[in-house]
Amino acid sequence: MGILLRKYHGAIAFTGIAKFAFIIFLVSLSAALIDTVWAVYLNSFLQNESLVGLYSGFLSVLVFLSFFFLVPLVEKSNKSKLYASSLLILAILFVLFAINKNLIFFIVLSIIGTLLAAIRITSMGIIVRDISRKNTISKNEGFVYSFNNVAWVFGPLIVGLILLDFGISYVFLSSAFLIFFAFILFKMSKIYDVNTMRKIHGNVFKNFMEFFRNRDRTVSYFIGAGVTFWWVLIYLYMPLFILENGMKESFIGVFLFLAAVPLIILEYPLSKAAGKFGAKKFFLIGYFFMVIISILAFFFVSQIYILLGLLILGSFGMAMLEPTSEAYFFDIIKNKKEENRFYGPYNTAIEVGLIFGKIAPAILLIFLPFKYIFLLFGFFLFLLFLLSFKARNIVEDRRRR
Repeated sequence: MGILLRKYHGAIAFTGIAKFAFIIFLVSLSAALIDTVWAVYLNSFLQNESLVGLYSGFLSVLVFLSFFFLVPLVEKSNKSKLYASSLLILAILFVLFAINKNLIFFIVLSIIGTLLAAIRITSMGIIVRDISRKNTISKNEGFVYSFNNVAWVFGPLIVGLILLDFGISYVFLSSAFLIFFAFILFKMSKIYDVNTMRKIHGNVFKNFMEFFRNRDRTVSYFIGAGVTFWWVLIYLYMPLFILENGMKESFIGVFLFLAAVPLIILEYPLSKAAGKFGAKKFFLIGYFFMVIISILAFFFVSQIYILLGLLILGSFGMAMLEPTSEAYFFDIIKNKKEENRFYGPYNTAIEVGLIFGKIAPAILLIFLPFKYIFLLFGFFLFLLFLLSFKARNIVEDRRRR
C-alpha cells in the first residue's frame, strides 16, 4: 500500500520505515534547535569568536576519529539497543547543558555528546538499511531525508520566533523533550535490528586502510563528501555575503528556508527514480548541474537576487545527490559484515566535506575577492562529476528483494 502504510492481519498499519522516519524527524528537529544556538552557547563559555571556531573544529575532528574508533562497538552491538541508548543519554545530556554554568563540565558534556552523535548516526543509518529491501534502499533513503529536511527548515524558525524569547536553556530543554519523545516512540515502534558480528575489527588504522583499498567504497566516500562540501557555501559563506551586502539578518532565514524547499519536495521522488534508473546517472546529472550553477553564480555575483535564486536552484541538484549517495554506499556493500565495519568510516565523509568546505574558501579569500569562491566550488564539483564516471551503474529495481 506504499511506503507509509501496509496491511497487517487485515488492518492498516504504518510501515517500519514510516515509523522510523518520524522518529528521525523528531531527532533532527532537536538537532536543528541546538544547532541554531550552538555558536552563541559556545561563546557564552569561551568569550572569544576565535576560540569558538577552534573548539568547533576540535569537535569535528573528534567526530571524524570516533567513526573509526567506534567500529568494534557498532559491530558487536544490537543496533536497536545502541540507537535507543544514545537517545536516552542524549536527552539527559541536553538537560545538563541547560542547567550547567561550569566551563570544565561543559567541555566534558560536549565531548560525550560528540561521541553519542557518532553512535547515533551510525546505528541510525544501519537500521534504515536493514529494514529496507535491496530494491528499496534509495527510495527509503529519500523518504528519510525528506523528513530530516523538514525538521531543518522549521527548527531555526521555531527557535527564532518562540524559544529565544525564553532563553537558550529552554532551547536545550525543548530538545531534550523531543529526544526523549523519540526514545519512547522508538521503543514502542518495535523496530528491531539484531545485526551483530562475533568477530570484531579493533585495529583503527587497518579499518581506515581497508576502507580505501576498495575503489567502489572510495568513490562513494568522495561523492558523499561533495554534498556537505556544498552546504558549507550555503549555510556559512552565503549568510556572511548577505550581511555584507546590507541585507537584514531576517533575509538569511528566508534564503535558507527557500534553499531547503526543493529538497523536501524532490528528494523522495528523485531517490525513487534513482532506484529505477541507477544512482550513477543521478551523480553525473547532479554534479554537472551544480558546476553550471557555480559558474553562473560567479558571473552574477553583483546581482544578489539573481545570485541567491541560482543557489536556491542549486538545491535541485543536491536533491539528486543527498539521499542517493548514501544509498549507493549500501548498494556496493557486499554483506552485513562490511556494513557493520565500514558504515562508520563512510560517515567521516560528512566531516571531511565540512572541514574542506570551510578551510579551502577561507584560504582563497585571503588572496582573492568573494566571487572567486564560486569558481573554487565549481572546480571541485567538476572533479566529483568526473569521479562519478567511476561509480557502478547499480539499478536497485532489478535486484532481488
